Amino acid sequence: MHKGEEAAGAVDQIQRASTRWMRARFPLAAEIRGYNWTTLRADLIAGATVSLVSIPQAIGFALIAGLPPLMVIMCVIVGGFVCALFTSSRHLVFGPTNSISIILAATIYSFHGVGLVPTEIALLLALLIGVFQLVAGLAQLGKLTQFISRSVIIAYSTAIGLLLAAGQISHLLGLPAGERGGFIPDLANAVVHLVQLDFNGYAAMMGVATLLLFWLIERFFPKLPPELLGLVVLSLLTQHLGLTDLGIRTIKDEGALAVSIPSFIGMPLSQSNLAMVPSLLSAALAISILGMLEAISIAKTLAAKSGQRLDPNQELIAMGSANIAASLYNAMPGSASFARSGANFQSGARTQLSALMSSLIVLGALFFVTPLINFIPVPSLAAHLIRIGLKMINWEQIRIAYRATGSDKLVFCATLLAAFLLKLDTAIYVGVGVSLALFLRKASAPSLVEYSFDATGHLAQIEEKEERKNPAISIVHVEGELFFGAADLFQEQVRYLADEGDLKVIILRMKNARHLDATSVMSLMQLHDYLQSSGRHLLISGINPDVEQVLRDSGAWVKIGADNIFPAEANLTMSTKRALLRASHLLQIGKGQKADVRIFYDRKREKATEPSGTTEDKNEAAQVRDFQI
Repeated sequence: MHKGEEAAGAVDQIQRASTRWMRARFPLAAEIRGYNWTTLRADLIAGATVSLVSIPQAIGFALIAGLPPLMVIMCVIVGGFVCALFTSSRHLVFGPTNSISIILAATIYSFHGVGLVPTEIALLLALLIGVFQLVAGLAQLGKLTQFISRSVIIAYSTAIGLLLAAGQISHLLGLPAGERGGFIPDLANAVVHLVQLDFNGYAAMMGVATLLLFWLIERFFPKLPPELLGLVVLSLLTQHLGLTDLGIRTIKDEGALAVSIPSFIGMPLSQSNLAMVPSLLSAALAISILGMLEAISIAKTLAAKSGQRLDPNQELIAMGSANIAASLYNAMPGSASFARSGANFQSGARTQLSALMSSLIVLGALFFVTPLINFIPVPSLAAHLIRIGLKMINWEQIRIAYRATGSDKLVFCATLLAAFLLKLDTAIYVGVGVSLALFLRKASAPSLVEYSFDATGHLAQIEEKEERKNPAISIVHVEGELFFGAADLFQEQVRYLADEGDLKVIILRMKNARHLDATSVMSLMQLHDYLQSSGRHLLISGINPDVEQVLRDSGAWVKIGADNIFPAEANLTMSTKRALLRASHLLQIGKGQKADVRIFYDRKREKATEPSGTTEDKNEAAQVRDFQI
C-alpha cells in the first residue's frame, strides 16, 4: 500500500510538471480562456492595421534580399502565424526585417555560383536559424543575450540602415539589374553612374516623387499608413499611364507575385543542400543571435509599457519554431519586427491573436491586391526603403554610445567598420569579441592604493614620493572578481609588494573578493609558496562562505594552514584583528611592541565599502586600535 501511494505520488508530480511545461510552452492557451468580444474587436483592429504595414514592407524586403516576393510574403503569413502560437509577448510580430534581409542578401551573394539558387540557400538558412533558436530557447539560454553590449547593437543597426539606403540607390536610378551586387560596390557603382549622368532620369524622378508623396500623406493625413496608400496610388498611375514605357521597372519585372496559399514542401535537406550546411553555419548562427537579440529587446520594450510579464526563453522557442516552419513552407527566414510590433501595440492589441489574425488578413489580401502589387514601381520601393534605412539611424543612441566611455566608443567603431569592411555576420562576432575583451581587461586590472595610519590613528594615503616606513606587516584589501583573468595580475602585484623593504607578513583581507576559480586558487598557492620559501608568511582574513568552500574543496585550506585563514565574522574587523594577532605571534613581537601596519585597498570602491551604522561606528572602524595587537 505504501509503495502504491509513492507510485501514485510520483505520477501526480510528473503530471503536474508536464502541465506546467505545457502552459509555459503555449502561453496563448491562457489568453484564450478569458477571451471575449471586446478583446476580439481590439485584436482584429490591431491585426488589420499591422497587415496594412506588412504588405508593402514585405515587397520591399524581397527587393533587398533578391528573392521572389511570394517567398517573403509567406514569411509574413506562415512565420507570423506560428510565432503567434508560441510567443509569450502579446504584441510581438514575426516576419521579414531590414537586418535579416540585408544579411540574407549578403550571404546569398557570397555563395554565388556554388550550385544552389538563392531560394535554396534562403530555405536552408531558415532551417538552420530555426534550429539554433529553438535549441537556445529549450536550453534556457535567453538570458545570455544580456551579455552583449548595447553599443554592438546600436552600431550594427546604424550599419544596416546605411547599407540599406546605399543598396537601394541603384534601384532608385533605374540601373540594370545585372550591375547590382554587393552593397559597397553598389554605392560606388551608383556614384559613378550619377557623376556620368548615366541613369534613367524618369526612374529618379519617380523615386523623388514617392518621397514627396509620403511626406504629404504624413503631413495632411497622419492617421493613414503612408507606405500603403502612397504605393497603391503610384501603382495605379503606373498601370494606367503606361509609365513602364519610360523604362521604369515594376515588381512584375523583378518576379511577379502570384495568388497562392502556403504549401508544404518538406525539409530542404537534399544531398546538395547537406553539403552546404557547414559553409552556412557561421552565417546562420550570426543571424540567429541577431534575431534573438531583436526578439528579446522588442518584447521587453513593449512588455515594460504594457506591464506584461515575459519569458525570454519562450520568445526564442517561438522564433525558432517560426523559422523552421518558414523553411517547410517555402518562405525566407524572419525575425521580430520593431515597426510591426510597435504598430500592433499602438493599435491596441490585447493578445497574441492579433498577430495571428494579421497573418490571415495578409493571406486574404493576396487575392485582391496582387495586381496592384505587381505594378508598384521599383524606384518607388527603393525610395521607401531608403527612407526606412535612414530612420534606423538613431542619432541620440549613437551620441550616447560614442560619448559614454572610451570602451563603448571603441566597440561602436569596431562593429561599424566591421559591418562595412567584412561580412555582416562576421561584424556581430567582432563587436561581441571586442566588448568582451574590453570587459575582461577592465575586470582583470585591480587598482590598489597604499594607506597607513597617521599620528591621530586614522587612515591616510601615502603619496608616491613620500618617504615610507619599513613595515613588518601589510594588509592588502582584495576587492572584486578573482576569476582567471585577474589571478596572474593580482599575484604579480602582491609579489611586487612583498619584495619591498623588510615585509614579513602579508594579510589578504578578502571580505569583498568573489568568484574564485582554479586559476586564482593556484595563484594564491604559488604566492604562499613564494613567501614561505623566503621565510615570510601569508595570512587570509574575512573570507565569505563561498570562498571558504572553494579553498577547502581545492585543498588550498590545508596547504596554507587553517591557523592562517580567518573567516568573516559579524564584526567586520574581527577577522583582521585575529590575523594581526597571528602575525604578531609569527614575528615573535614582544609585549608592548606594535607591528607597523600598511593597508592597501581599492580607492574606486572606497565609498561603496564604507562601514554602515552610526558616525561613531564608522570612526571606530577607522581607528588604529582596530588593527592593534
